[in-house]
Formats: sequence, structure tokens, C-alpha cells
Amino acid sequence: MSVAEHKEKEKKSVGCFVLTVSDTRDESTDQSGRLIKDLLTERGHRVAGYRIVKDEPLQIESLLKEMLAIGDIDAVIVNGGTGIAPRDGTYEVVSRMLEKRLDGFGELFRFLSYQEIGSAAMMSRAVAGTAKDKILVSLPGSRAAVDLALNRLILPELGHMVSQLRGK
Repeated sequence: MSVAEHKEKEKKSVGCFVLTVSDTRDESTDQSGRLIKDLLTERGHRVAGYRIVKDEPLQIESLLKEMLAIGDIDAVIVNGGTGIAPRDGTYEVVSRMLEKRLDGFGELFRFLSYQEIGSAAMMSRAVAGTAKDKILVSLPGSRAAVDLALNRLILPELGHMVSQLRGK
């Protein structure tokens, strides 16, 4: 089957949960979470939920398990906590939960980031894959990184990824 044929069969509207990991942001200051929700909605996807959680591994893991168990959620998009600072724990939690990793996502994200910000891109631990029959993506918390990841990688393939995951 050609790429065009795959794209034709992709799911057009995906139910998504947006999770911001931050010790300092709230709904009024969470520009990245707001951008994710806005971009998903603009492309015809449904935001099934949104939360902000502190960068505490047990809290992140508990909330992700809860979201991955909800039937009408096809994808969970996390932002924040992917760097190397002492409090950045999102990567460890998400990578443990992934059943199948999409290594190309992180590689492409860092390549595209490198083109914009230079060598600092290597410090991003953005990661994606599948967990509990859902797409799980973890992005840096910066607005620019979210914009890049959503527009260049996630939105062009989100429906296709969900369709492939579900065998349709």
C-alpha cells in the first residue's frame, strides 16, 4: 500500500489528552499546553482533557496510567520535564511506559531543533511511542519546541499513527 493510500485511510479526528509537567506553570501561564490544545483543535482533533502536574515521577506516572486507560483517548501529549535538570523526570516515566518506541520521532525532533537552536538540541529527551494501545508523546516544555514538534512531526502523522496502531 502506498503512502497516499495509508494517508487516505487515516483517522481524521483523534481524541487527545494534554499533560503539562511543570513546577511553576498554572493554566494562565501554560503557553505550551494552550498551544498544543489550539493546534490539535485547529486540525480537527478533539481535546478530551488537560491537566498540569508537578514534576514528580509518581504523580506523572499515576496520571498517565489513568489517561491511558480512558477509552476515547487515542493519544496523550506531554510537555515539560524532558531536559537534564535535576527535577526533569518526565523522560524516565514515559520511557518506562512505552511498549513500542518510535525512535525516529526523537531523532527527527532533535535534528529539526538543531536547525533552529544549534547544539543545545542534544539535551532534549523528547520521545514517542505506544502505550496501552495509545500514542504517547513527550515534548520539551518550551513553546518553540512544542510548535516545532506539533507542526512538523505530530500533526502531519497523528491520524496515520493511530490508524496504524489500531490496524486500520
